[in-house]
Amino acid sequence: MVKSAPPSPTSRKPSKVEGIKEHSNFLREPVATQILEDTTHFTEDAIQILKFHGSYQQDNRDNRVKGQEKDYQFMLRTKNPGGFVPPQLYLALDQLADEYGNHTLRATTRQGFQVHGILKKNLKAAIATIVKNLGSTLGACGDINRNVMAPPVPFKNRPEYKYAWEYAQNIADLLSPQTGAYYEIWLDGEKAISAEEDPEVKAARQKNGTGTVVHDNEEPLYGTYYMPRKFKVSVTVPGDNSIDLYSQDLTLVVITNSQGELEGFDVFAGGGLGRTHNKEETFARLADPICYVDKADVYDIVKAIVATQRDYGDRTDRRHARLKYLINDWGVDKFRAKVEEYFGKPVTPFKPLPEFKYEDFLGWQEQGDGKLFLGISIDNGRVKDEGSLQLKTALREIVEKFHLPIRLTPHQNLIFCDIDPKNKPAIQKILNRCGVVSDPSQIEPLVRYAMACPALPTCGLAITESERAIPGILQRIRALLDQFGLQNEHFVVRMTGCPNGCARPYMAELAFVGSGPESYQVWLGGSPDQTRLAQPIVEKLHDNDIESFLEPIFVYFKKSREAEESFGDFCSRIGFDAIREFASQYQPEAVVITTAETLPQVVATKKKAAPSRSRPRISLYDEVYSKLKETATSQGKSMTEVVNEALKIYLQIDK
Repeated sequence: MVKSAPPSPTSRKPSKVEGIKEHSNFLREPVATQILEDTTHFTEDAIQILKFHGSYQQDNRDNRVKGQEKDYQFMLRTKNPGGFVPPQLYLALDQLADEYGNHTLRATTRQGFQVHGILKKNLKAAIATIVKNLGSTLGACGDINRNVMAPPVPFKNRPEYKYAWEYAQNIADLLSPQTGAYYEIWLDGEKAISAEEDPEVKAARQKNGTGTVVHDNEEPLYGTYYMPRKFKVSVTVPGDNSIDLYSQDLTLVVITNSQGELEGFDVFAGGGLGRTHNKEETFARLADPICYVDKADVYDIVKAIVATQRDYGDRTDRRHARLKYLINDWGVDKFRAKVEEYFGKPVTPFKPLPEFKYEDFLGWQEQGDGKLFLGISIDNGRVKDEGSLQLKTALREIVEKFHLPIRLTPHQNLIFCDIDPKNKPAIQKILNRCGVVSDPSQIEPLVRYAMACPALPTCGLAITESERAIPGILQRIRALLDQFGLQNEHFVVRMTGCPNGCARPYMAELAFVGSGPESYQVWLGGSPDQTRLAQPIVEKLHDNDIESFLEPIFVYFKKSREAEESFGDFCSRIGFDAIREFASQYQPEAVVITTAETLPQVVATKKKAAPSRSRPRISLYDEVYSKLKETATSQGKSMTEVVNEALKIYLQIDK
C-alpha cells in the first residue's frame, strides 16, 4: 500500500470547511439563525457547524420518494467521558427516543448514546432536555476532541481504573470548547448545572509560555479554526485494551507504583482508522509509543500534542488532516521533538508495559467493594423492543426501580454499576421476563465479539448495509465453521457500510468494509486483542459470494493452524500469498452446509468440482438441522462428514 503524502499544504488553499469555521463566530452561525427558520433542514454550511454541537443531519433513504423532498432527520450523539451515564440522563434519553426519535437508542463505539430520527423542529428541545438531565452533546462530533474513552469496568478495588476514569473526565473538560455558542443556541443562554471543573484543569487550560494557548481568543486551546479534523483520546490501564488504544489519536496509560498510587502516564499517539477506497494515500494506522509523563505534567503533554496537530495538521485536504498523517509524514522522532517545544522540556522515555488484552466485562461480576456490576450485551448497540426481546423496556425498568449508574462500553454494550447484591434476583427477573440474556456463555461468540456501524438507511456516507446485514452474515459464517468441524471457533468480526471505519473494522480478525451495493472489501489478520492491523485481501466481494470466498480459508485454517492459534493470528502468520495459493487450488469435495436468513440448508456440490459462485441449495427442517449439529458435535465430526455417511447409507452408495 502506497502511503505517500499529498503536495505540501503551504502551496494549497485551505479547505472549504476551514472558511466555514472561521466565519462561524465560534460555532454560532449559521446554526443560530437557521434553527429559528421554519424549514426541515439546514444548509451545507450550517451542517458543518452543527456537528460541533453533537448532531448530524441525515436522510432516511428507505423513505425517499421520487420528486419529493428528502426525509430529513437528525441524529444526536451524547458525550459521556468514560462512558458514564447517570440514571437521570438515561431515563431522559429513553423518553426522547420515544417522543422525538425512532423509539431506539444506540450505544456507540466511543461510549456514548445516539438518538436517531429527530426532526429539525424538535432538535432544540431534545438538546435542552439532554443538558438539563446532566448530559451534553457538545463536541461529540466535529473538528474537535471527541468523547474521551476509558475502560468501563467498575473495579473499585483497583485504583488504576479509578485514575483512568478521573483523567478521562478531566481531559474531556480540558479540551471542551469554551465558546458560549452551545448554551446560547440550545438553552437560550442558560448555563447548565454540572459538576465543578477540577481547578487544576482550569489552570492548565490558561497556562502558556510555550505556544499551546491562543491569546485573546474565545477558544484558548483551539483558536478560531479549531482542529484540522476530529481528535480522539482515550485513557486506559496497563493490559486493558477494551478501548482499542491503538486506534486513537492520543492514548494515556495509567502508571501506578507498588502502593497503587498514580505516578504518571505512558503516551501513545498517531492512531486512526478512517480511509477512502482507491485513495492509497489514505490508510489505517496504529498509534506509536511517544513518551512517559509524570502526573504533574499530564495536562501539559496533552496540550502540547493538541497544539502540534492544531498548528501543523493539514488544513488543505481533509482526507489528510488527522494526526496519524502528520506523524506518518514527519516520523515519530520529529513529531516528538516538536511536541517537546510546546511541552517546554524534553520528554521522558516510554515505560515498559505488559501485553494488552481485550475483555468485554459481560455478565454478573463483583466490583470489589461488596457490590456487583452487570454487563449486558447489546447487538450492534441498538437498544430496542422487538419481538420477544424487550431490551429497551428492561433497561428502563431497571434504572427506574434501582437508580443504577451506567457505563457504556467501547463494544456498544452496557454495564450497570453499584448493584446491591440483594437486588440481583429482582433485576434478573426483569431480564428473564424481557428475554435479555445476562449469561455471556449463552451468547453466540461470533455475535458477542462482533460490531457494525449503522450505515443504511440514515448514514449519508454508507455505500451498503452494515447493522441490518451483519446478523445474517454471522449466521452464515457460523454455519460454514460448523460445516468444517470448527464449531468451537470464533473470532472478531466487524462490518461497516463505508471505509471510514466507525466500527473499527481494520483492527478485526475478519472485517467487511462497504465498497459497493451489496459488496464489501474484505480485511483479514487483525489480532483477537485488537493490537495489530488487519490487511485487505479482496477489494470487492458480493454478499452472495461470502461462503465461496471464506470456505477455502477456513479449510486451510483447520489444516494448518498451530495449537490454540486464533483465526486472525493464523492469517497474519501464514500470509495472504499462501492463502491465495491454497484458495486457487482448493476444490470442494463434499456436501456443504450453510444457513440462509431463516432456514438451515444443504448446498450440493460435485466431488472434485471447481468452486462455484452460485450453488443449488436443499433446505433442511430446523429440527433436522439441530439434530445433525448435535450428532456431529457428540461424535467429534463435522456436519459434512455426518451428512455424507447418512446419505451413503440411505442411498446405498458404496464407499
